[in-house]
Amino acid sequence: METAPLVKERIVSLIRREGPLPFERFMESALYDPQGGFFTAGPVRSRPEGDFVTSPEVSPAFGETLAGYVLEEHRRLGEPGDFAVVETGAGSGSLLEPLAASLSVSIRAAAVEVSAAARAALAERLPHVKVWSPSEVPARLTGVVIANEVADNLPMAAAARERDGWSEMLVREEDGELILTAAPARREVGEWLEAYAGDVPPGGTAVAQLAARDWLAEWADRLAAGSLLIIDYGGTTEDLTGGDRAGTLRTHRAHRPGPHPLETPGQADITADVNFTALADAARARGLESELLTQRRFLTRHGLPARIAAWRREELELARTGETLKRLQMRDRITGAAALLDPSGLGAFQVLAARRPR
Repeated sequence: METAPLVKERIVSLIRREGPLPFERFMESALYDPQGGFFTAGPVRSRPEGDFVTSPEVSPAFGETLAGYVLEEHRRLGEPGDFAVVETGAGSGSLLEPLAASLSVSIRAAAVEVSAAARAALAERLPHVKVWSPSEVPARLTGVVIANEVADNLPMAAAARERDGWSEMLVREEDGELILTAAPARREVGEWLEAYAGDVPPGGTAVAQLAARDWLAEWADRLAAGSLLIIDYGGTTEDLTGGDRAGTLRTHRAHRPGPHPLETPGQADITADVNFTALADAARARGLESELLTQRRFLTRHGLPARIAAWRREELELARTGETLKRLQMRDRITGAAALLDPSGLGAFQVLAARRPR
């Protein structure tokens, strides 16, 4: 069954009952509607045959290297027995599987997913990992919570800069079609934009990432001890200022840029660059100390270049001994791991480590 017509019909019905919707409510339905949302219905999206791949699909070295950070946090807290590593938005399990396998001590692992289909696949792939829906996450946790490419898919308000403030984009319906219309921005949307949107000229657009702020605050409140590790594309307010007047809101489908967000709800990813200044401020407001690094720098700090160098030496030895198949396999491993560090690609992603002080 195609999900786009179903989701569109449900959104049209909602608008007819309640009136025009803030863009983030439209985005929430398009991505997470239980009967046809992009992430909640159908297959896992982050895979080579799906719609996009993330760092864990590019190389298992991503999860293996993150295991070093998890062990560092375990030691920092005195190796508590209730320590756990939790991945929220775990998708296919391609991050958590190599991470859990690389832990040298007994640490509990758990995966959180909104999609029932993804939870079933995770339980089958990772039988020793606890799999939770968002409502099943414990109220208090000690350990490391990892969110890789999650914040960019949390619902966002869309807005346009006016000469005297901000207008907000609402989604209305006309003869069964979805159309954007402008209205005065809600107070909380305007306040977020004034704090974090940067220097957007009149006529330019931006997104207000209120849901990402609230999502981080919720996880921070659960964290009795340990840290949140948020990995995504984006940057600081300064990094994101002065770019395209059209802003960074976009869609993605089948490994390519997708259609307009209103065109096929439920069949395309809707995303935007993450504002890490806003997330760091949200972490600080919940008592966490944060550090922002590029993915390249973070993975370098935790030993990935040294591992790649060791694999290159092993590849040379395999070439010397004539073990061609093993050499080709090693070369693939090196290529995938090196891609994680590429400063013009995945290496430019941002990593926010937000720790609960001891």
